[in-house]
Amino acid sequence: MDCIETILSVASAIYDLVEKVKANKKQCYRVCDRVKALQHVVESIRTQKQGQSSAKVERTLQELATTLDSAKDFIEKFTSSTWVKRVLSSGSHQDEFHRLNNRLNDAFQVLSLNLAIEQKEMLLKVFDKTSRDKEDEMDRKEDNTELEKLLREYHKEMREELEAMQKKVESIGVNVEKVVAILNKPSITEVAIRMIKPDELTYADFPRVPFIKTDTSEVYKGTYHGFQVAIKRYIETLNTSVSTVKNIFNKEVETMKRFESPNILRMFGISVDEEGPNPQFLLIMEYCEMGSLRQVLDDEKLTLSWTTKARMCRDAAGGLYRLHHTEDQSKVHGSINSSKFLVSEGYVVKLGGFELSKTETSLRKTTKINAGGSLAYSSPQMLLDINHKYSKECEIYSFGIVMWEVVTRRKPYEDWSNKDFLKKVGKQKYRQPLPDDCPKPLVDLIDACLAHDSFQRPSAGELLDKLQTALGKIEE
Repeated sequence: MDCIETILSVASAIYDLVEKVKANKKQCYRVCDRVKALQHVVESIRTQKQGQSSAKVERTLQELATTLDSAKDFIEKFTSSTWVKRVLSSGSHQDEFHRLNNRLNDAFQVLSLNLAIEQKEMLLKVFDKTSRDKEDEMDRKEDNTELEKLLREYHKEMREELEAMQKKVESIGVNVEKVVAILNKPSITEVAIRMIKPDELTYADFPRVPFIKTDTSEVYKGTYHGFQVAIKRYIETLNTSVSTVKNIFNKEVETMKRFESPNILRMFGISVDEEGPNPQFLLIMEYCEMGSLRQVLDDEKLTLSWTTKARMCRDAAGGLYRLHHTEDQSKVHGSINSSKFLVSEGYVVKLGGFELSKTETSLRKTTKINAGGSLAYSSPQMLLDINHKYSKECEIYSFGIVMWEVVTRRKPYEDWSNKDFLKKVGKQKYRQPLPDDCPKPLVDLIDACLAHDSFQRPSAGELLDKLQTALGKIEE
């Protein structure tokens, strides 16, 4: 396993870098502690007899090498003299710490099975979820306090040094306040999914006007504990008792907790108003003001840089990774396309379209749904064999089409007939071309996702790590 030496080498480089960080020191040191714990696990595996490790362990080691490489590049950002400008331009490093720590934890869960019991119990303390969450939150708050101080000092120095460039200084001041607001804003994933009282919701419009209306529901914009939310009201419900709906919801909440991620559409819960002759059922979810990813790509008034496009792909991959990497190893979305991803302020992309589905089913009357759709997202295996079982590899192919949409802003295989699509894509392995100026890291990843041989497609975890690295290169 050549990747073991790579892992140990990159881990050593991370230890050196952490000593040089100028911001987010607590969180960087916490990452370093977890890397050291993983190093012990990897060294233990190295001392085993050759051939003793499983294929799953070898695959996890290969992915860990990629994760650590991405972690090294990420931490290095906070060692350079330009770290302030990076924070001001993105302000998204908290989500990156969250993703990185999740990847390290997931690797530990697989690799720790190879440890002796006494050694495993010692290292489990580093990755215990309850203490890990408390440590991460404490680190985040302490780093944010220090970061706010550094940012304000930086702003003051810029004002003193650049009086002749007053407009630019004012712009930096606005950005500082924006980043500070983000730092001090509670994380959306910290809010529990629960039953919500009707009086905890505030509607944006009066009289209430839905911004989406279907045969079975109306969706309103509102606020809940400081968060903008979409409030979905069911206008025609099944004859399901309130107690039955609550029981289904309580069971499904435990499932939804496994999907908590900055890149998965947040479900806050349901609200039941039992006053009056007929109970009112409301589903409360995160509001994404920019609409679906497809709507953003179609908006000609928006200019999307390659950095923004790469970041959107990275975010979308983060949502898919969280879905794929659950206790249920066969968990897939089943309907990945550019309309299933939603975009919030700052072009943050979130995966939606599967949350609290059992609760919704208990409320919503069945309606005829247009199942026509496009074959564009179907993998060659699904096109050529109607009995082929849908898998994560099929979903990675669909995601490759979504990435193609992001970089081109076009609709895939538009105006193609089903016959031409089956012939050219399914049998002749045709792919639609990418723009000549598309950065090579994105070209390579899209090509990998769209590989005709499903074995050649990356896992969602590999894709997330490589997109993070690609984003860093494109930003430079």
